[in-house]
Amino acid sequence: MSSPAPAKVPTPEIPGGSQPHGVLDRYFRISERGSSVAREVRGGFATFFAMAYIIVLNPIILGSAKDMYGHHLDNGQLVTATALTAAFATLLMGVIGNVPIALAAGLGVNSVVALQLAPRMSWPDAMGMVVLAGFVVMLLVATGLRERVMNAVPFGLRKAISIGIGLFIMLIGLVDSGFVTRMPDAADTTVPLQLGTGGHLHGWPVLVFILGALLTFALIVRRTPGAILISIVGMTVLAVIINAVTTVSSWGLTVPKWPGNPVATPDFGLVGQVSLFGGFSKVGALTGVLFVFTVLLSCFFDAMGTIMGVSDEAKLTDAQGYMPGINKVLFVDGLAVAAGGASSSSATTAFVESTAGVGEGARTGLANVVTGGLFAAALFLTPVATMVPSQAATPALIAVGFLILSNSIKEIDWADYTIAMPAFVTMLMMPFTYSITNGIGMGFLTFTVLRLAGGRFREIPVPMYVVSAVFAFYYLMPALGLT
Repeated sequence: MSSPAPAKVPTPEIPGGSQPHGVLDRYFRISERGSSVAREVRGGFATFFAMAYIIVLNPIILGSAKDMYGHHLDNGQLVTATALTAAFATLLMGVIGNVPIALAAGLGVNSVVALQLAPRMSWPDAMGMVVLAGFVVMLLVATGLRERVMNAVPFGLRKAISIGIGLFIMLIGLVDSGFVTRMPDAADTTVPLQLGTGGHLHGWPVLVFILGALLTFALIVRRTPGAILISIVGMTVLAVIINAVTTVSSWGLTVPKWPGNPVATPDFGLVGQVSLFGGFSKVGALTGVLFVFTVLLSCFFDAMGTIMGVSDEAKLTDAQGYMPGINKVLFVDGLAVAAGGASSSSATTAFVESTAGVGEGARTGLANVVTGGLFAAALFLTPVATMVPSQAATPALIAVGFLILSNSIKEIDWADYTIAMPAFVTMLMMPFTYSITNGIGMGFLTFTVLRLAGGRFREIPVPMYVVSAVFAFYYLMPALGLT
C-alpha cells in the first residue's frame, strides 16, 4: 500500500470542537477517544485521497486478464464494482467496528484472481471462490480460530508472503506499463523479458510512466499525504495533453481522452455475477480448495497486520496490544472479502492508507463514514476514472511494492536459516513463476523440510504439516497422472 502519513502535531480545536455531539458522539465514542467531529471528517477525507487510486488500479489489473473462454471484464463495470464495494465495506467497518480502518479491493489478491483463477475457469467461477474465501474467514472468526490459524504460520513466513506479493505487484506494474516486455518467442533466447520494445525505451506512454514513477517516489520521500493519488492525477493530465497534441497508438486498454460527459450512471452489471462452486468442476476439488486457500491467505495475514497496526497507531489497543471488540472488526473484514467477490471486484481488505486519516486525528468509525461516502460519490464519476491510462496508474504498483518490501523485510530473522531460506524461496517464487500460489506452497514445503532436517520437528505447528502435505500432493499430481 502507500506510504504512512507523516506524524501530525495535534491541532487546537475550535471552541466546542471536542464537546459531545449528542447521539453521534455517544454512538462513535468520539469524545471518549479524545477526538472531535472535525478531526474525524478531516481524517475521512485524508484516507480517501490516500487510497482512491484503487478505483483506477483494480479495473486495470482485473480488466487486463481473460478467463478460460477469452472473456474480459468490462472496465466501466469494474470501476462501479470497485467503488461500490469499497463504500459498502468501509461504511460497515465504521458503523459496526467503530474503527478508522477503510477497506477496498486488495492489491495482490486481485492478481491471484486475474492471473491464476480466471485463466482456469470463468469469471463468475473465479469470483465465487473469492466469496467462499470470505465465508471461511467469517467462519474462522465465529469459531475463534482466526488468530490460532494465523499463529500457525511462522512470523517470518507471513512477512515473506507480503514481500513476495510486493515483488509480484512491482513486476506486474513494469509489464503493464510497457517498461518491461516479453521477449518474442522467435528470439530463441533464454531471457524472458526485455527493456521496453526491442531493448529500448521509446514513445510517449513510457515517458509518462517514468515521470509518474519519479514523481511518486519524490512525493513519498517528502511524505506528502495522498502521494500516489497526486501522481496518478498529474500524469493523467499530462497524458491527456500528449494524446490531444500528438498521435499515440500504444496507450493500451485505456486512452487518456477527456469524456464528453464526466458524470454517468453507475453500471452494476457485474454485481451478483457469481458461481460459488462452478470453478471446482473446471479445476477439480483439490486445486479448487488450494485456490480458495490462496485467496484466503492473501487476505488473511495482510488484513490482520493492517488492522492491528492502524489500531495501535490510533491508540485503540491496550498495554498488551489487544484491541477491544476485535472480533467485530475481523468479522466485517471477512464479510468484505465475500462482498468483493459478489460484486466481481475481487476480495476487499483493510488498507494501510488508513494511517493517513489517523494522522489527521481520526480515532473512530465516523471517519470511515466520511471515507465510505466519498467512495459512494465516486460511483457517478466512472467516465473520469476510466480515462486514466495504465502508464499513469502503474507507478503506484511500483511504489506499493517497494513500501511492502521496505516495511516487512527487516522483520525476518535472517540468522535462522530454517526461516530465512523458506522466506527467500517464498518471496522469489511469486514473481519468478508469476504465481502467488507457487510462492506460498514452495515456501511452506521448504520450511517444513528444513525444520525436520534440523531436528526441530516439535517447532512445526500441526497445521503446517497438513498444509505442506496438501501442497506436496498438488505438485505431484501431474507425475501421478491426476491432472
